[in-house]
Amino acid sequence: MAARSKARKRALDLLFAAEARGTSPVDLLEQQIADGEGPTNEYTVTLVRGVVAEQDTIDGILARYAQGWTLGRMPAVDRNVLRLGAWELLYAEDVPDHVALSEAVELVRELSTDESPQFVNGVLGAIQRDKASLV
Repeated sequence: MAARSKARKRALDLLFAAEARGTSPVDLLEQQIADGEGPTNEYTVTLVRGVVAEQDTIDGILARYAQGWTLGRMPAVDRNVLRLGAWELLYAEDVPDHVALSEAVELVRELSTDESPQFVNGVLGAIQRDKASLV
């Protein structure tokens, strides 16, 4: 697995765990770093901090594009993968759109429901199509 793929998986783990615990992902990240358990890839830190910094904007965009699904109804894995994918599409200038999209689909293919890859691909594909007007 490539280093950035591992970083995405680790960022997803942190976002998911923080949500389950009802804590801030950045606080959890900082705690793990202080305990010597933090991520070894700086891109994980970039992803977590980026998603948290833009979460309100990202969640608003996801709510608009996830037709028929509220964020609360989505499986937690899908919701957090969508946040990661949307952040990469909209804010990570060094990540090609097709990479952000395929990495997000691969994460849910591994970790979520059978329907999740198609759903995530559809939502992120629509965001990719309209991204020039979104940020």
